[in-house]
Amino acid sequence: MVAIKGKKNWTNAFNEVCESLDDLQVINEFYESGDATEEELLAQIAIGQKKVEALELKNMLQSESDHFDAVLSINAGAGGVESQDWSEMLMRMYMRYAEAHGYKCAVSSLLEGDGAGIKSVTMQIEGDYAYGYLKSETGVHRLVRVSPFNAQGKRMTSFSSVSVTPLVDDTIEVVIDNSRLSWDTFRSGGAGGQNVNKVESGVRLRYQYKDPYTGVEEEILIENTETRDQPKNKENALRLLRSQLYEREMAHRREEQAKIKASQKKIEWGSQIRSYVFDDRRVKDHRTNYQTSDVQGVMDGKIDEFIKAYLMEFRGVE
Repeated sequence: MVAIKGKKNWTNAFNEVCESLDDLQVINEFYESGDATEEELLAQIAIGQKKVEALELKNMLQSESDHFDAVLSINAGAGGVESQDWSEMLMRMYMRYAEAHGYKCAVSSLLEGDGAGIKSVTMQIEGDYAYGYLKSETGVHRLVRVSPFNAQGKRMTSFSSVSVTPLVDDTIEVVIDNSRLSWDTFRSGGAGGQNVNKVESGVRLRYQYKDPYTGVEEEILIENTETRDQPKNKENALRLLRSQLYEREMAHRREEQAKIKASQKKIEWGSQIRSYVFDDRRVKDHRTNYQTSDVQGVMDGKIDEFIKAYLMEFRGVE
């Protein structure tokens, strides 16, 4: 079913390009006969160009996991309330991006900040090639602005880390050793009436993971309070675990390829991938050097050009 859906998406996109070219030919004939204006011709050219570019961009998404939905996590870095506020702004940015592209966005877990913002959030973003497009957002995002939380009105720098992993479905075989799996339950926090206060609907999954390549063992901890139904929360937690296990395998493959592709840039805490400088009206991606002065547009979810620049430069580096 996944393969059929993928091919249908390609044929639909190709047909849209063909239809756009047919429309352009008709408009051009009208223009030459004086029945259409130059503005109408240029508008149709822009429509066709946009559809061709969208098809070219999709052609860059050839990895096995690109067509999957995405799990996007944001964690506030050093900086207290300022970083927590920044994390909430990033959460809004990705929600607006998802909304603009017709993606479904659901918050799996959320830890509110002390006084303002959020300490962390995990969201599931579902839609056509959601992971393929959003994988470029993994890394540290740096904010520079005059902080509203600073009484002296000083310019402050804060950081938040973003992690994007593919939300694997049942067509991908991920082996979970049940003997290494354990559960805890707890009461969901926040307002919500008697059910939230009395029923332990929240679940905490603990998985004793052993790296098949290094033998190193560690505990994977996943919490889910998405619904008030404990079985559904367990199901969601297991799905998130499968996603993490899948991503670890993908990370191993990327590391192996990185030994050959020396040009691949390493993403780690402390080396930001993108800077958002509000006072200078500038957002710059340090991997591709693409930048824009439309800071408000970016914070409203208009990050397509950053994604496009990343895919063009790092195509095939997976």
